[in-house]
Amino acid sequence: MTVDAHLHLWDLERVAYPWLTDALAPINRTFAFAEVEPQLRAEGVDGAVLVQAANSVEDSEAMFAVAASSPLVAGVVAWVDLLDPAATAAQLETWSAHPGFVGVRHLIHDEPDADWLARDAVRRSLAVVAAHGIAFDVIGVLPRHLELAVSLAEEQPELRIVVDHLGTPPAGSASSAAGWEPWASLMTALAAHPNVSTKLSGLTTIGDDLQPYAEHALDAFGASRVLFGGDWPVSTLAGTYAETTAVARALTAGLSEQERSDVFGGAARRAYRLD
Repeated sequence: MTVDAHLHLWDLERVAYPWLTDALAPINRTFAFAEVEPQLRAEGVDGAVLVQAANSVEDSEAMFAVAASSPLVAGVVAWVDLLDPAATAAQLETWSAHPGFVGVRHLIHDEPDADWLARDAVRRSLAVVAAHGIAFDVIGVLPRHLELAVSLAEEQPELRIVVDHLGTPPAGSASSAAGWEPWASLMTALAAHPNVSTKLSGLTTIGDDLQPYAEHALDAFGASRVLFGGDWPVSTLAGTYAETTAVARALTAGLSEQERSDVFGGAARRAYRLD
C-alpha cells in the first residue's frame, strides 16, 4: 500500500487561510480533492493523509467531510486548541467520532512566539492527545522549534510525534557547517527517541541538492520512521505532483525494496496507526 502522508486541501469560500497571501498567488485559490485524486491514482497512491492548513475547526470539518466521501483518504490530521487542555479534550472526543482521525497539528511556525510549543498549557494538552493515542505533527522552520520537539519527545515518550518536512533542512547549504548545523544534530537527537518519525515531504520548495538531507534523515531514523508526503498543493510551487513523487523516488533510490516500501507506506501506517 502506497501512502502519501501529507496532503492539503482548502476551499477559500468556506474557510479562512490567513497565510495565503498575494506572495503565494499560484496557490491562493481553492484546491479540492477532485483535482488531486486522479494525480494520486496516476502515481499509484492507495491512500492519502489530509493535514490541517489552518488553525480552525472549520478547516478540520472540511477535511473530515472529504474523508467521509472518498475511500482514498486514509486519515486526517486535524486541529485542536492546544492552548486550552479542556478544549483539547472536548475536541478530541468530537473528532474521534470520525474513523479517519489519526493526528493533530498546529501551525506553530506562524506563531510570533518561537517558544509556543514550550507553553505549559500546550504541554498539558499534548499529554491529553497522547492519552487518546493520537499522533502530533510538528511543523518547524526554526532550530528552536526542533529543540522544543526534542524536549517534548523526552518529556512525553508516549506521544507519537511526526516531524514534517524533515524539520525544514537548510537546503543548498550542505557544504557549510553553519548551514548544516544545528539541523543535522537536532534531527539526530529527535531520531534517538523511538516515538518520533519524520516526513520526506515539502522539500522541493525549499531548495536543491536535497540528497544529503534525505540521507542524513534516513540514516538517523531508519526507513521505518521516514514517511513520504507530497505536500500538495504547496509543492506545485516547484512542480507537478508527478515531479514531486519523482524527486522522492530519486532520493530513496539507494534503499532496499523493503526500505522503500516503508518510506512509501509502512512508516505512515505505523506512525498514524492507519487501518
